[in-house]
Amino acid sequence: MRQPWRVAVVGGGIAGLAAAVRLRDRAPEGTEITVYEQSGALGGKLRTGALAGAPVEFGAESFLMRDPTGAESAAVALARRLGLAEKIVHPTVGQAALVVDGGLRPIPGGTLVGVPGDLDRVATVARPLADADTDGGRPLLGPDADVSVGALVRSRFGDEVVDRLVDPMLGGVYAGRADGLSLVTTMPALARAARAEHTLVGAVRAAQAAAPRAPGAPVFGTLAGGLSTLVEAAVTASGATVRRDAAVREVTATATGWRLTVGPTRDPELADVDAVVLAVPARPAARLLAGPAPAVAAGVGELDYASVALVTLALPQPRLPELSGFLVPSTEGLLIKAATFFTTKWGHLRRPDGLAMVRASVGRYGEEAQLQRPDADLAATVHRELSAVLGAPLPTPVDGHVQRWGGALPQYTPGHADRVTAARTALRAEHPTLVLAGAGYDGVGIPVCVRSGETAADEIITALGGSAR
Repeated sequence: MRQPWRVAVVGGGIAGLAAAVRLRDRAPEGTEITVYEQSGALGGKLRTGALAGAPVEFGAESFLMRDPTGAESAAVALARRLGLAEKIVHPTVGQAALVVDGGLRPIPGGTLVGVPGDLDRVATVARPLADADTDGGRPLLGPDADVSVGALVRSRFGDEVVDRLVDPMLGGVYAGRADGLSLVTTMPALARAARAEHTLVGAVRAAQAAAPRAPGAPVFGTLAGGLSTLVEAAVTASGATVRRDAAVREVTATATGWRLTVGPTRDPELADVDAVVLAVPARPAARLLAGPAPAVAAGVGELDYASVALVTLALPQPRLPELSGFLVPSTEGLLIKAATFFTTKWGHLRRPDGLAMVRASVGRYGEEAQLQRPDADLAATVHRELSAVLGAPLPTPVDGHVQRWGGALPQYTPGHADRVTAARTALRAEHPTLVLAGAGYDGVGIPVCVRSGETAADEIITALGGSAR
Protein backbone atom coordinates (compact mmCIF):
# COMPACT_ATOMS: atom_id res chain seq x y z
CA MET A 1 0.00 0.00 0.00
CA ARG A 2 1.39 3.40 -1.00
CA GLN A 3 2.29 5.66 1.91
CA PRO A 4 0.93 9.23 1.99
CA TRP A 5 3.08 11.81 0.28
CA ARG A 6 5.42 13.80 2.49
CA VAL A 7 6.19 17.30 1.20
CA ALA A 8 8.44 19.86 2.86
CA VAL A 9 7.96 23.56 2.22
CA VAL A 10 11.11 25.43 3.20
CA GLY A 11 10.12 29.02 3.93
CA GLY A 12 7.01 30.30 5.68
CA GLY A 13 6.48 33.45 3.62
CA ILE A 14 3.36 33.94 1.54
CA ALA A 15 4.80 31.95 -1.39
CA GLY A 16 5.48 28.96 0.83
CA LEU A 17 2.11 29.18 2.53
CA ALA A 18 0.32 29.49 -0.82
CA ALA A 19 2.15 26.34 -1.92
CA ALA A 20 1.00 24.56 1.22
CA VAL A 21 -2.64 25.54 0.66
CA ARG A 22 -2.49 24.43 -2.98
CA LEU A 23 -0.97 21.08 -1.93
CA ARG A 24 -3.74 20.58 0.60
CA ASP A 25 -6.37 21.38 -2.01
CA ARG A 26 -4.99 19.33 -4.88
CA ALA A 27 -2.60 16.65 -3.60
CA PRO A 28 -4.00 13.22 -2.67
CA GLU A 29 -5.82 13.06 0.63
CA GLY A 30 -3.54 12.30 3.52
CA THR A 31 -0.55 14.18 2.10
CA GLU A 32 1.71 15.26 4.96
CA ILE A 33 2.85 18.88 4.56
CA THR A 34 5.48 20.43 6.81
CA VAL A 35 6.45 24.10 6.62
CA TYR A 36 9.90 24.98 7.94
CA GLU A 37 10.50 28.62 8.86
CA GLN A 38 13.88 29.60 10.25
CA SER A 39 12.51 32.67 12.07
CA GLY A 40 9.81 32.76 14.69
CA ALA A 41 7.35 34.59 12.46
CA LEU A 42 5.40 33.38 9.43
CA GLY A 43 4.36 35.52 6.49
CA GLY A 44 7.73 36.84 5.33
CA LYS A 45 7.22 40.49 4.38
CA LEU A 46 3.55 40.36 5.45
CA ARG A 47 3.52 41.55 9.03
CA THR A 48 0.77 43.47 10.80
CA GLY A 49 1.74 45.15 14.04
CA ALA A 50 0.26 47.76 16.35
CA LEU A 51 1.12 51.40 16.89
CA ALA A 52 -0.59 53.77 19.31
CA GLY A 53 -3.22 51.10 19.91
CA ALA A 54 -4.11 50.60 16.24
CA PRO A 55 -3.14 47.95 13.67
CA VAL A 56 -0.60 48.99 11.06
CA GLU A 57 1.42 47.17 8.41
CA PHE A 58 5.12 46.84 9.15
CA GLY A 59 5.69 45.10 5.81
CA ALA A 60 3.73 44.84 2.57
CA GLU A 61 0.80 47.21 2.56
CA SER A 62 -1.53 46.02 -0.22
CA PHE A 63 -1.95 43.81 -3.28
CA LEU A 64 -3.04 44.28 -6.88
CA MET A 65 -6.66 43.37 -7.51
CA ARG A 66 -6.16 42.23 -11.12
CA ASP A 67 -3.54 40.28 -13.01
CA PRO A 68 -2.19 41.40 -16.42
CA THR A 69 -5.05 39.62 -18.24
CA GLY A 70 -7.70 41.52 -16.31
CA ALA A 71 -8.75 38.51 -14.23
CA GLU A 72 -8.71 38.71 -10.45
CA SER A 73 -5.20 38.44 -9.08
CA ALA A 74 -3.85 35.37 -7.32
CA ALA A 75 -3.94 37.29 -4.03
CA VAL A 76 -7.66 38.00 -4.41
CA ALA A 77 -8.32 34.38 -5.41
CA LEU A 78 -6.42 33.16 -2.34
CA ALA A 79 -8.32 35.54 -0.07
CA ARG A 80 -11.56 34.20 -1.56
CA ARG A 81 -10.40 30.60 -1.03
CA LEU A 82 -9.63 31.41 2.62
CA GLY A 83 -12.99 33.06 3.27
CA LEU A 84 -11.55 36.58 3.48
CA ALA A 85 -13.05 38.17 0.36
CA GLU A 86 -15.49 40.26 2.39
CA LYS A 87 -12.57 41.77 4.32
CA ILE A 88 -10.98 43.26 1.19
CA VAL A 89 -10.99 47.07 1.32
CA HIS A 90 -9.67 49.65 -1.12
CA PRO A 91 -7.94 53.03 -0.88
CA THR A 92 -10.27 55.95 -0.35
CA VAL A 93 -7.63 58.36 -1.68
CA GLY A 94 -5.68 57.29 -4.75
CA GLN A 95 -3.78 60.39 -5.83
CA ALA A 96 -0.06 60.37 -4.98
CA ALA A 97 2.63 62.96 -5.55
CA LEU A 98 6.27 63.30 -6.51
CA VAL A 99 8.82 65.43 -4.71
CA VAL A 100 10.25 67.78 -7.31
CA ASP A 101 12.58 70.64 -6.36
CA GLY A 102 11.69 70.12 -2.72
CA GLY A 103 7.90 70.39 -3.16
CA LEU A 104 4.99 68.09 -4.00
CA ARG A 105 3.57 67.76 -7.50
CA PRO A 106 0.81 65.31 -8.46
CA ILE A 107 2.01 62.22 -10.32
CA PRO A 108 0.90 62.69 -13.94
CA GLY A 109 -1.67 60.29 -15.31
CA GLY A 110 -1.29 58.13 -18.38
CA THR A 111 2.05 56.56 -17.44
CA LEU A 112 3.08 52.93 -17.07
CA VAL A 113 5.22 52.77 -13.92
CA GLY A 114 6.28 56.31 -14.76
CA VAL A 115 6.93 55.74 -18.47
CA PRO A 116 4.66 58.20 -20.30
CA GLY A 117 2.24 57.34 -23.04
CA ASP A 118 1.52 61.03 -23.55
CA LEU A 119 4.52 63.34 -23.30
CA ASP A 120 2.44 66.48 -22.82
CA ARG A 121 0.90 65.09 -19.60
CA VAL A 122 4.26 64.73 -17.84
CA ALA A 123 5.68 68.13 -18.80
CA THR A 124 4.88 69.65 -15.37
CA VAL A 125 7.21 67.12 -13.74
CA ALA A 126 9.79 66.18 -16.38
CA ARG A 127 10.71 67.55 -19.78
CA PRO A 128 11.13 64.79 -22.39
CA LEU A 129 13.74 65.21 -25.07
CA ALA A 130 12.31 66.80 -28.17
CA ASP A 131 11.95 64.47 -31.16
CA ALA A 132 13.97 61.67 -29.53
CA ASP A 133 11.28 58.98 -29.69
CA THR A 134 11.40 58.62 -33.45
CA ASP A 135 10.27 55.65 -35.53
CA GLY A 136 13.41 53.86 -36.64
CA GLY A 137 11.53 51.36 -38.77
CA ARG A 138 11.98 48.41 -36.41
CA PRO A 139 10.77 47.24 -32.98
CA LEU A 140 12.41 48.76 -29.92
CA LEU A 141 13.37 45.35 -28.53
CA GLY A 142 14.53 42.22 -30.30
CA PRO A 143 12.66 38.90 -29.87
CA ASP A 144 14.95 37.57 -27.11
CA ALA A 145 16.52 40.80 -25.88
CA ASP A 146 16.33 42.44 -22.48
CA VAL A 147 17.61 45.85 -21.39
CA SER A 148 17.47 47.95 -18.27
CA VAL A 149 14.41 50.14 -17.95
CA GLY A 150 16.62 53.18 -17.51
CA ALA A 151 18.65 52.52 -20.66
CA LEU A 152 15.56 52.25 -22.84
CA VAL A 153 13.73 55.25 -21.41
CA ARG A 154 16.81 57.51 -21.38
CA SER A 155 17.46 56.72 -25.04
CA ARG A 156 13.90 57.67 -26.02
CA PHE A 157 12.84 60.39 -23.55
CA GLY A 158 16.01 61.65 -21.84
CA ASP A 159 17.30 61.85 -18.28
CA GLU A 160 14.57 63.90 -16.62
CA VAL A 161 11.83 61.37 -17.37
CA VAL A 162 13.95 58.60 -15.86
CA ASP A 163 15.23 60.55 -12.86
CA ARG A 164 11.99 62.30 -11.92
CA LEU A 165 9.36 59.74 -12.93
CA VAL A 166 10.52 56.22 -13.69
CA ASP A 167 13.28 55.88 -11.11
CA PRO A 168 11.14 56.92 -8.12
CA MET A 169 8.25 54.71 -9.28
CA LEU A 170 10.49 51.66 -9.63
CA GLY A 171 12.37 52.63 -6.49
CA GLY A 172 9.13 52.61 -4.53
CA VAL A 173 8.55 48.98 -5.53
CA TYR A 174 12.07 47.50 -5.74
CA ALA A 175 14.25 49.95 -3.77
CA GLY A 176 16.45 49.79 -6.85
CA ARG A 177 17.40 52.02 -9.73
CA ALA A 178 15.94 52.07 -13.22
CA ASP A 179 19.39 51.81 -14.79
CA GLY A 180 19.97 48.42 -13.17
CA LEU A 181 16.53 46.80 -13.38
CA SER A 182 15.39 44.44 -16.13
CA LEU A 183 12.62 45.65 -18.42
CA VAL A 184 11.42 42.07 -19.05
CA THR A 185 11.09 41.23 -15.35
CA THR A 186 9.90 44.51 -13.84
CA MET A 187 7.70 45.70 -16.74
CA PRO A 188 6.79 42.58 -18.76
CA ALA A 189 3.80 44.16 -20.50
CA LEU A 190 5.95 47.01 -21.81
CA ALA A 191 8.65 44.53 -22.88
CA ARG A 192 6.11 42.54 -24.91
CA ALA A 193 4.82 45.69 -26.58
CA ALA A 194 8.36 46.89 -27.29
CA ARG A 195 8.97 43.74 -29.36
CA ALA A 196 6.37 44.99 -31.84
CA GLU A 197 6.21 48.79 -31.49
CA HIS A 198 8.70 51.20 -33.06
CA THR A 199 8.34 54.03 -30.51
CA LEU A 200 8.23 54.01 -26.73
CA VAL A 201 5.06 56.10 -26.64
CA GLY A 202 3.47 53.52 -28.93
CA ALA A 203 4.70 50.65 -26.74
CA VAL A 204 3.28 52.25 -23.58
CA ARG A 205 -0.10 52.80 -25.22
CA ALA A 206 -0.14 49.24 -26.59
CA ALA A 207 0.71 47.80 -23.17
CA GLN A 208 -2.01 49.88 -21.53
CA ALA A 209 -4.58 48.80 -24.14
CA ALA A 210 -3.65 45.14 -23.59
CA ALA A 211 -4.41 45.36 -19.86
CA PRO A 212 -8.21 45.52 -19.64
CA ARG A 213 -9.58 47.35 -16.65
CA ALA A 214 -13.16 48.34 -15.92
CA PRO A 215 -13.54 52.11 -15.49
CA GLY A 216 -13.44 53.00 -11.81
CA ALA A 217 -12.37 49.51 -10.74
CA PRO A 218 -9.99 49.58 -7.77
CA VAL A 219 -6.36 48.81 -8.53
CA PHE A 220 -5.22 47.93 -5.02
CA GLY A 221 -6.73 46.22 -2.03
CA THR A 222 -5.81 45.14 1.46
CA LEU A 223 -7.53 43.31 4.30
CA ALA A 224 -9.39 44.98 7.12
CA GLY A 225 -7.67 43.66 10.21
CA GLY A 226 -4.31 43.49 8.48
CA LEU A 227 -2.51 41.28 6.00
CA SER A 228 -1.40 38.95 8.78
CA THR A 229 -4.96 37.59 8.71
CA LEU A 230 -4.13 36.19 5.26
CA VAL A 231 -1.11 34.44 6.75
CA GLU A 232 -3.07 33.00 9.66
CA ALA A 233 -5.90 31.77 7.45
CA ALA A 234 -3.44 30.15 5.02
CA VAL A 235 -1.76 28.25 7.84
CA THR A 236 -5.12 26.96 9.05
CA ALA A 237 -6.37 25.99 5.58
CA SER A 238 -3.15 24.19 4.68
CA GLY A 239 -3.40 21.84 7.62
CA ALA A 240 0.37 21.81 7.56
CA THR A 241 2.66 21.07 10.45
CA VAL A 242 4.44 24.38 11.00
CA ARG A 243 7.95 24.40 12.41
CA ARG A 244 9.06 27.84 13.52
CA ASP A 245 12.68 28.58 14.45
CA ALA A 246 13.60 25.60 12.29
CA ALA A 247 16.45 26.39 9.92
CA VAL A 248 16.93 23.86 7.12
CA ARG A 249 20.70 23.66 6.69
CA GLU A 250 21.01 20.96 4.07
CA VAL A 251 18.91 19.15 1.46
CA THR A 252 20.31 15.80 0.31
CA ALA A 253 18.98 13.44 -2.34
CA THR A 254 18.04 9.93 -1.22
CA ALA A 255 16.92 6.83 -3.13
CA THR A 256 13.27 7.78 -2.62
CA GLY A 257 13.28 11.56 -2.23
CA TRP A 258 15.05 14.03 0.03
CA ARG A 259 16.59 14.24 3.48
CA LEU A 260 16.46 17.58 5.27
CA THR A 261 18.97 18.49 7.96
CA VAL A 262 17.20 20.84 10.35
CA GLY A 263 18.39 22.78 13.36
CA PRO A 264 21.71 23.30 15.09
CA THR A 265 24.87 21.59 13.83
CA ARG A 266 25.51 19.87 17.17
CA ASP A 267 22.08 18.35 17.45
CA PRO A 268 20.50 18.20 13.98
CA GLU A 269 17.14 16.70 13.13
CA LEU A 270 16.84 14.60 9.98
CA ALA A 271 13.56 14.52 8.07
CA ASP A 272 12.88 12.32 5.04
CA VAL A 273 10.34 13.59 2.50
CA ASP A 274 9.24 12.84 -1.06
CA ALA A 275 9.45 16.41 -2.38
CA VAL A 276 10.63 19.88 -1.42
CA VAL A 277 9.44 23.39 -2.27
CA LEU A 278 12.26 25.88 -1.70
CA ALA A 279 10.35 29.08 -1.01
CA VAL A 280 13.27 31.09 0.33
CA PRO A 281 15.31 33.97 -1.11
CA ALA A 282 17.85 33.17 -3.79
CA ARG A 283 20.97 33.13 -1.63
CA PRO A 284 19.74 30.63 0.98
CA ALA A 285 18.21 28.62 -1.86
CA ALA A 286 21.62 28.53 -3.54
CA ARG A 287 23.22 27.20 -0.36
CA LEU A 288 20.65 24.40 -0.16
CA LEU A 289 21.05 23.60 -3.86
CA ALA A 290 24.84 23.48 -3.68
CA GLY A 291 24.86 19.75 -2.91
CA PRO A 292 22.23 18.30 -5.24
CA ALA A 293 22.49 20.85 -8.09
CA PRO A 294 25.70 22.90 -7.92
CA ALA A 295 25.34 24.41 -11.40
CA VAL A 296 21.83 25.61 -10.62
CA ALA A 297 23.02 26.93 -7.27
CA ALA A 298 25.69 29.03 -8.95
CA GLY A 299 23.14 30.69 -11.23
CA VAL A 300 20.54 31.25 -8.51
CA GLY A 301 23.11 32.72 -6.12
CA GLU A 302 23.93 35.60 -8.49
CA LEU A 303 20.77 37.53 -7.60
CA ASP A 304 21.41 40.55 -5.40
CA TYR A 305 19.03 42.19 -2.92
CA ALA A 306 18.35 45.64 -1.50
CA SER A 307 17.74 46.35 2.18
CA VAL A 308 15.15 48.83 3.42
CA ALA A 309 13.74 50.20 6.64
CA LEU A 310 10.12 51.20 7.18
CA VAL A 311 9.66 54.02 9.69
CA THR A 312 6.10 54.49 10.92
CA LEU A 313 5.10 57.51 13.00
CA ALA A 314 1.85 58.15 14.90
CA LEU A 315 1.23 61.91 14.73
CA PRO A 316 -1.42 63.84 16.71
CA GLN A 317 -3.72 65.72 14.30
CA PRO A 318 -1.16 66.73 11.66
CA ARG A 319 -2.11 68.81 8.62
CA LEU A 320 -1.59 66.32 5.84
CA PRO A 321 -2.47 66.87 2.18
CA GLU A 322 -5.30 64.80 0.72
CA LEU A 323 -2.87 62.39 -0.89
CA SER A 324 -2.16 58.70 -0.49
CA GLY A 325 1.53 59.54 -0.20
CA PHE A 326 4.51 60.59 -2.26
CA LEU A 327 7.60 59.25 -4.03
CA VAL A 328 11.05 60.81 -3.91
CA PRO A 329 13.54 60.86 -6.81
CA SER A 330 17.07 60.02 -5.67
CA THR A 331 18.19 63.34 -7.16
CA GLU A 332 16.34 65.16 -4.35
CA GLY A 333 18.96 64.05 -1.84
CA LEU A 334 16.53 62.77 0.80
CA LEU A 335 16.84 59.63 2.88
CA ILE A 336 13.13 58.92 2.33
CA LYS A 337 12.35 57.22 -0.98
CA ALA A 338 8.58 56.94 -0.48
CA ALA A 339 5.95 57.84 2.10
CA THR A 340 2.41 56.65 2.69
CA PHE A 341 -0.24 58.57 4.63
CA PHE A 342 -1.92 55.43 5.97
CA THR A 343 -4.87 57.09 7.67
CA THR A 344 -5.57 59.27 4.64
CA LYS A 345 -5.16 56.55 2.05
CA TRP A 346 -7.16 53.86 3.88
CA GLY A 347 -10.52 54.98 5.21
CA HIS A 348 -10.86 51.96 7.51
CA LEU A 349 -7.77 53.09 9.44
CA ARG A 350 -9.00 56.60 10.23
CA ARG A 351 -9.38 57.36 13.92
CA PRO A 352 -11.89 59.60 15.66
CA ASP A 353 -9.11 61.20 17.72
CA GLY A 354 -7.42 62.47 14.54
CA LEU A 355 -4.22 60.53 15.14
CA ALA A 356 -2.49 59.95 11.81
CA MET A 357 -0.20 57.10 10.79
CA VAL A 358 2.55 58.03 8.32
CA ARG A 359 5.06 55.48 7.03
CA ALA A 360 8.29 56.27 5.20
CA SER A 361 10.45 53.80 3.33
CA VAL A 362 14.16 54.51 3.49
CA GLY A 363 17.08 52.88 1.75
CA ARG A 364 17.90 52.20 -1.89
CA TYR A 365 20.11 49.55 -3.42
CA GLY A 366 23.72 50.45 -2.76
CA GLU A 367 22.86 52.70 0.20
CA GLU A 368 22.95 50.06 2.94
CA ALA A 369 25.35 52.19 5.00
CA GLN A 370 22.54 54.72 5.47
CA LEU A 371 20.53 52.05 7.28
CA GLN A 372 23.19 51.50 9.94
CA ARG A 373 21.86 54.48 11.88
CA PRO A 374 20.11 53.79 15.19
CA ASP A 375 16.30 53.59 15.16
CA ALA A 376 15.94 56.94 16.91
CA ASP A 377 18.17 58.63 14.32
CA LEU A 378 16.21 57.14 11.41
CA ALA A 379 12.91 58.22 12.96
CA ALA A 380 14.16 61.76 13.63
CA THR A 381 15.47 62.09 10.07
CA VAL A 382 12.19 60.88 8.62
CA HIS A 383 10.23 63.34 10.81
CA ARG A 384 12.48 66.21 9.71
CA GLU A 385 12.30 65.32 5.99
CA LEU A 386 8.52 64.85 6.10
CA SER A 387 8.18 68.31 7.64
CA ALA A 388 10.40 69.83 4.95
CA VAL A 389 8.49 68.20 2.08
CA LEU A 390 5.11 69.24 3.53
CA GLY A 391 6.33 72.78 4.15
CA ALA A 392 5.43 72.93 7.85
CA PRO A 393 6.73 71.32 11.05
CA LEU A 394 4.89 68.12 11.93
CA PRO A 395 3.83 67.57 15.54
CA THR A 396 5.97 65.40 17.77
CA PRO A 397 5.10 61.70 17.30
CA VAL A 398 3.28 59.98 20.13
CA ASP A 399 4.59 56.61 19.00
CA GLY A 400 6.88 55.18 16.36
CA HIS A 401 8.27 51.96 14.97
CA VAL A 402 11.26 51.07 12.78
CA GLN A 403 11.04 47.80 10.86
CA ARG A 404 14.24 46.74 9.14
CA TRP A 405 14.08 44.36 6.21
CA GLY A 406 17.61 43.23 5.43
CA GLY A 407 18.07 41.81 1.93
CA ALA A 408 14.36 42.17 1.28
CA LEU A 409 13.94 43.23 -2.32
CA PRO A 410 15.44 41.36 -5.32
CA GLN A 411 17.34 43.41 -7.88
CA TYR A 412 16.47 41.92 -11.26
CA THR A 413 19.22 42.79 -13.69
CA PRO A 414 18.70 42.40 -17.46
CA GLY A 415 18.54 38.74 -18.47
CA HIS A 416 17.04 37.66 -15.13
CA ALA A 417 14.04 35.89 -16.67
CA ASP A 418 16.25 33.82 -18.98
CA ARG A 419 18.56 32.88 -16.10
CA VAL A 420 15.62 31.72 -13.98
CA THR A 421 14.14 29.73 -16.85
CA ALA A 422 17.49 28.02 -17.43
CA ALA A 423 17.89 27.22 -13.73
CA ARG A 424 14.41 25.78 -13.42
CA THR A 425 14.75 23.77 -16.62
CA ALA A 426 17.99 22.22 -15.40
CA LEU A 427 16.56 21.54 -11.94
CA ARG A 428 13.42 19.98 -13.38
CA ALA A 429 15.43 17.68 -15.61
CA GLU A 430 17.69 16.48 -12.81
CA HIS A 431 15.49 16.74 -9.71
CA PRO A 432 11.79 17.21 -10.59
CA THR A 433 10.68 16.92 -6.93
CA LEU A 434 12.82 19.91 -5.87
CA VAL A 435 11.13 23.17 -6.92
CA LEU A 436 11.87 26.89 -6.48
CA ALA A 437 9.23 29.47 -5.55
CA GLY A 438 9.08 33.08 -4.47
CA ALA A 439 10.01 36.66 -5.27
CA GLY A 440 13.62 35.85 -6.03
CA TYR A 441 12.55 34.23 -9.27
CA ASP A 442 9.17 35.54 -10.43
CA GLY A 443 8.88 39.16 -9.24
CA VAL A 444 7.74 41.10 -6.21
CA GLY A 445 4.21 41.65 -4.93
CA ILE A 446 1.77 39.41 -3.09
CA PRO A 447 -0.08 38.14 -6.21
CA VAL A 448 3.17 37.13 -7.94
CA CYS A 449 4.42 35.32 -4.84
CA VAL A 450 1.10 33.51 -4.36
CA ARG A 451 1.08 32.40 -8.00
CA SER A 452 4.70 31.29 -7.73
CA GLY A 453 3.93 29.13 -4.70
CA GLU A 454 0.85 27.63 -6.32
CA THR A 455 2.74 26.81 -9.51
CA ALA A 456 5.48 25.12 -7.46
CA ALA A 457 2.86 22.99 -5.70
CA ASP A 458 1.33 21.96 -9.03
CA GLU A 459 4.77 20.94 -10.30
CA ILE A 460 5.33 18.79 -7.22
CA ILE A 461 2.01 17.03 -7.72
CA THR A 462 2.88 16.30 -11.35
CA ALA A 463 6.39 15.12 -10.47
CA LEU A 464 5.14 12.71 -7.81
CA GLY A 465 2.82 11.17 -10.38
CA GLY A 466 -0.33 11.23 -8.31
CA SER A 467 -3.76 12.33 -9.41
CA ALA A 468 -4.61 15.80 -8.20
CA ARG A 469 -7.91 16.23 -6.46
